[in-house]
Amino acid sequence: MIRLSPPWFADEYGRVMFLRGVNLGGSSKVPTIPDGATYRPEGFFDHRNVSFVGRPFPLEEAGEHFRRLKAWGFNTLRFLVTWEAVEHAGPGIYDEEYLDYLHAVVEKANQYGLSIFIDPHEDAWSRFSGGDGAPGWTFELLGMDITKFKVTGAAIVHQTYGDPFPRMIWPTNNNKFAAATMFTLFFAGNELAPRTLINGFPVQEYLQDHFIAAMVKVAERLHDLPNVIGYETLNEPAKGYIGLNDLNSHFGELQLGVSPTPWKSMRLASGIPQKVDILDRTYFGVKKRGEQWLNLEQVSLWLPGHTDIWIENGVWDFDDKNQPLLKKPMAFYEVGGRVVDFMRDYYRPFVLKYARAIRKAAPDSILFIGTVPNEAPPHLDKDIFTNVVYEDHWYDGVTLLFKRYSPFIGYDSLTGRIVLGKRAIQAAFDRALLRSKLVAQENLNNAPVMLGEIGIPFDMSGKNAYRSGDFAEQIKTFERSFHALETNLLSYALWNYTSDNTNAHGDLWNDEDLSIFSRDQQADPSDINSGGRALQVVVRPFPIATAGIPGTIHFDANSGAFDYRYEADLNIQAPTLIYVPKLQYPTEPLVACDNGQIEMDWEHQQLTQTPARPGKCAIRIRKSL
Repeated sequence: MIRLSPPWFADEYGRVMFLRGVNLGGSSKVPTIPDGATYRPEGFFDHRNVSFVGRPFPLEEAGEHFRRLKAWGFNTLRFLVTWEAVEHAGPGIYDEEYLDYLHAVVEKANQYGLSIFIDPHEDAWSRFSGGDGAPGWTFELLGMDITKFKVTGAAIVHQTYGDPFPRMIWPTNNNKFAAATMFTLFFAGNELAPRTLINGFPVQEYLQDHFIAAMVKVAERLHDLPNVIGYETLNEPAKGYIGLNDLNSHFGELQLGVSPTPWKSMRLASGIPQKVDILDRTYFGVKKRGEQWLNLEQVSLWLPGHTDIWIENGVWDFDDKNQPLLKKPMAFYEVGGRVVDFMRDYYRPFVLKYARAIRKAAPDSILFIGTVPNEAPPHLDKDIFTNVVYEDHWYDGVTLLFKRYSPFIGYDSLTGRIVLGKRAIQAAFDRALLRSKLVAQENLNNAPVMLGEIGIPFDMSGKNAYRSGDFAEQIKTFERSFHALETNLLSYALWNYTSDNTNAHGDLWNDEDLSIFSRDQQADPSDINSGGRALQVVVRPFPIATAGIPGTIHFDANSGAFDYRYEADLNIQAPTLIYVPKLQYPTEPLVACDNGQIEMDWEHQQLTQTPARPGKCAIRIRKSL
């Protein structure tokens, strides 16, 4: 049983545990019926009649995938569950078949000793605003016509845009009207849209209550399964327009492609054509590449009988000459003379509300506090928030955006600057992940840290690896991230494992392709490793449980040399356990230790070390000659 002993995860003996996991899975963002792969437009708008049964894979395939993940040394799964999967048919209508499937597949994972925490996943609010997560009816109840998002520039959606879909364009939907409006209403509707009601209820309360109730349904269905260790708050919660002090400027961490400003977005939604900027992201910043007119057809996004939400709440209106007038340019920045703060004013109360509801259904569950990358969580009071983990995300930004291995050019996410040279890149990555621990110390009472997402695109350099079978570029790229993880002694869940990944369409969502497994690489289904990508770096030895305090971890994927140092504690009545993968050591390796006894269980890929004295302990593993 996993428990917390800040700043560490621990087991029932008090040993420090490292969680090594994957996100399961990339295609869980889209339904199975109809086939929701985002390159398929058929049936897209029929959002109430869908099914997510079979995500992340059909139940009959579960044993195969769990066996593989266990053999690769993973002990934890960040399990994706979308709000849409649970409540797609309408408010308060829950998909019982999906909940039954969910219970069955999580129970199956328990048979393989895999711990699970549930991730209520969303990106850019919903599939219908270019991401995943919320049901389509959340737009309709607010009067938005999801079929009009393309023409009004409210979202860029793969199903309506077509192929080829621009690389890494989907995150820009957080800056566009549909998702930005929904996030604003979800988190801050009480203050920023007080006149907007759904069925007589304040919009913020209505949306949050339905989301939380759907996740409580999940917790209630899984309450009897001992391998479910906790629940995440919400994947990468975006701010929407909250905090903006200039509605005429671009915003958001990623500015790319056709980019209307918030004020132009509002006018576009009401059928007023606008000339908008076309932006490009280069190594050295954002560049304007041109302009483009949108919505020359003068189409309104609003359904008949519905009023523009931001007109309704006094942000803008038409003047006496029927020209659009921005009446409250600071509407999202100040409330009653108070400058708003997303984390303090809106996200923190949401987390508290969510935690209280989830813990009624699962009292002992760990709460995984999620934020967007590079955004610190709110300060949480120790007497209110207990049993908490900081679930941060981090990616190698240059590689993710450009899908190329850049050995000498990297991005420092802390400074926002380009760094040059291999050593400087590695140092920047190491510092970035150290930040996660420092933030957890300051804001979350020294809570343990889980890197809930970290990974690389495997379709780099025009998918050359799929033709050549040579994943050297991916291995070199990924190794930098693993080095940063191990340098900072972090638990993590790789993004991701997609059972139905293909070389042609990746993870079946917005042309992303970050899965460490693909059927298209599976030459021999009888081989547990066949289908794996870049396993030379992905499958690595690590200390499963440490009878003391971890010191340093170092693994060289080229030579297979592994070194682990820790401070032994003889009060812990259980040995140190280390995962030793046969994939790295085809024959039983050479093992040395300067403190105590070692036993090797080669069949189960596990080394047991029992220290003889307290204090320093060093374990060394090398390939046999």
